[in-house]
Amino acid sequence: MAHTETRTVRDASRRRLFESRLKSVAILIVTFRGWRRNVARRRALADLTPHQLKDIGHPEAQDVVKAALITNLMSMR
Repeated sequence: MAHTETRTVRDASRRRLFESRLKSVAILIVTFRGWRRNVARRRALADLTPHQLKDIGHPEAQDVVKAALITNLMSMR
């Protein structure tokens, strides 16, 4: 009887190990697909003109903040 109980516990631990590995692989696949989707979306947006971006409701690209901008603004006070 003790032999079968030990075997059941061992099989259960193997099953849990397999399930955890399966979940890990599934998470990796979902993450990779999301990353690919994100890259494709960014490439598509990069190809659009500012007018097309405005048509689809995408916010305009922000201007680059120049160095010493804060200093200039503070000196205007």
